[in-house]
Amino acid sequence: MTQVIGASDGRRVAVDSYGDPNGFPVFLLHGTPGSRTGPVPRPPLLYRLGVRLISYDRPGYGDSDRHKGRSVAGAASDVLDIADQFGLDEFSVVGRSGGGPHALACAALIDSRRLRNVAVLVGLAPSDAEGLDWFEGMTDSNTNEYEMAAAGDDAVVADLTRRAEEIRRNPDSLLSALETEMSEADRRIVSDVGIRRRLLETYREALKFGPYGWIDDVLAFRFAWGFDLGEITVPVLLWHGDEDVFSPPKHSIWMASQIPGATIELQRGAAHFGAMEILPQVLARLKTDSVQPRSLGRAASGRKPAGRASGRGAGGGRPRGRGRLRGRRAAALDGAKGSE
Repeated sequence: MTQVIGASDGRRVAVDSYGDPNGFPVFLLHGTPGSRTGPVPRPPLLYRLGVRLISYDRPGYGDSDRHKGRSVAGAASDVLDIADQFGLDEFSVVGRSGGGPHALACAALIDSRRLRNVAVLVGLAPSDAEGLDWFEGMTDSNTNEYEMAAAGDDAVVADLTRRAEEIRRNPDSLLSALETEMSEADRRIVSDVGIRRRLLETYREALKFGPYGWIDDVLAFRFAWGFDLGEITVPVLLWHGDEDVFSPPKHSIWMASQIPGATIELQRGAAHFGAMEILPQVLARLKTDSVQPRSLGRAASGRKPAGRASGRGAGGGRPRGRGRLRGRRAAALDGAKGSE
């Protein structure tokens, strides 16, 4: 059942939970475009894993209010608002495709006393990544979209508004267009009747009220994310299929060189949609690794520095004693918020 919570800035955020309600909590941050509906592993598998999977509509998607002008960094605040209202002391985060940058925001900005570890599946690197040819190996459709976003709002807004309307009328139109650029590995996955049906459901849910989440994601990816990958102190796993043409694997290779202590796994013969197949294994790994003791140095370095900004102020109904946003970016998140 979908729950609608109130974010600290008054927005409504739609959240679904799957699997074992008493299991280890893991946030799944969806792709672009995408929604809280998945695709996610089936409940019996999540019960066997002992995982409570929590997924929410990013602002502007599905039943969540838009947050115009949002940055990638803003995802950390939304995840913390959900965790606080659900009473979660500790949790992990996994981001898939367009959810990857937002998962890294959590890794950089959430206090490590609460966030145990993070996984990024087929994620994107920052668009200003030094030494990375950001578009090399990327499909023409994605390249054109991101180039329009970098040039200004108007062109990408017009294009994604048109495409979203097509998808609302016929959700299969998005997959049909993507199939012309897919590797054989991805075609195999999306040809599965069950997977295809679940993908179409999430596209339909994501765009039912308009293109705004999609627009804001694309713009956020192409501009400053609002944090530095070098600030990350929690364990991070980067997984990528080596045949991915939507988010090229060189993005994960570059990020592995920037994130302290990151682990990278490149899977031969897999591509972009392989992230759905690998997800159950990643969830099991996040849960297992979450109970491993950390070195004192890593735990201490991830804590909110004394005397620095603590985020969205004291009080506000939040549990006391539970670390929230880390470091100098905490206060900046409030100032960066856009209007509807």
